[in-house]
Amino acid sequence: MEKVVGIRKPEEKRRPSTASLRARRDAARARAKSAPPTPAISASGFLPSWLTDLQNELDERYQRLATPLNEYGYDGFGFDKDTARHPATLMALAYRYWFRVESHGLANVPDDGPVLVVANHAGNTFAWDAAMIGTALFLEADPPRLARGLGEFYLPTIPFFNEFMARVGSVVGTPENCRQLFERGECVLVFPEGARGFVKPYRKAYQLQRFGLGFLRLALEHRVPILPVGVVGAEEQSPGLADVKWLGRLIGSPAFPITVTLPWLGPLGFVPLPVKFRLSFGPLMRFEGDFDAEDAELQPQVDQVKGEISRLIRSGLDRRTGWFR
Repeated sequence: MEKVVGIRKPEEKRRPSTASLRARRDAARARAKSAPPTPAISASGFLPSWLTDLQNELDERYQRLATPLNEYGYDGFGFDKDTARHPATLMALAYRYWFRVESHGLANVPDDGPVLVVANHAGNTFAWDAAMIGTALFLEADPPRLARGLGEFYLPTIPFFNEFMARVGSVVGTPENCRQLFERGECVLVFPEGARGFVKPYRKAYQLQRFGLGFLRLALEHRVPILPVGVVGAEEQSPGLADVKWLGRLIGSPAFPITVTLPWLGPLGFVPLPVKFRLSFGPLMRFEGDFDAEDAELQPQVDQVKGEISRLIRSGLDRRTGWFR
């Protein structure tokens, strides 16, 4: 019989950043958000000054990451700051200017130590929800955390993508990889709905699909807290019309989405609509019990996490007045 400790109330946390570091961070963020109509060119002669400020802000945050690297600048899974820096810049631009993300509850993010981030999933074409959660944890949380997303097994089979996903911090979602990440005190990001949530028609928007039990087994086995996240906006980025599974099987994918723009617009169909994202980070949840218990014994705890994410989604929906604001 498992005992549920339940949701831990957020505690007052003393932030480790100094006043001068916070002042420099806020100044860089203000400059990055106020891009001039006619960009001034930086001293390097290639980048506008506001973009240089943003890259400097990202570099400063990479310096504060606790992820251990070897003498060649990589971690045990192939993460490389120099490679990740470029897509991180693109994600930061999307976070601030395309999706105009509002993140709430970041005080619930633990300063250090292992944590399992669990969120609802949607998108159909690209996992912008994962990208925006990861960007929020890196760009807005203090201290910054690197979200190690657990990828589907078929992703490394995509040519050139396997090395890229390792360099930017993602790993294949195997139990052994999770064990090593938690032992290193890392932040792991999972979506229990999997492809069921990611690819679906818009008529099912914000209707949580069945949650797998694997995430709870991981939390119990490694005694790590769960950080629930409710994502609003990902359902509208590429509204789905249908899922043609037989086409997906032809390319080794669990799904093949048809959206309002894909495949009708060709490659442009992958460009998301500039909808507004809202991320709600809830209080940490801790559970106790046997990780190898029967499914029926674990289901109430899984439902508790699912219910909390539903609450966070409703909170985000209540704050918005439309898709784009």
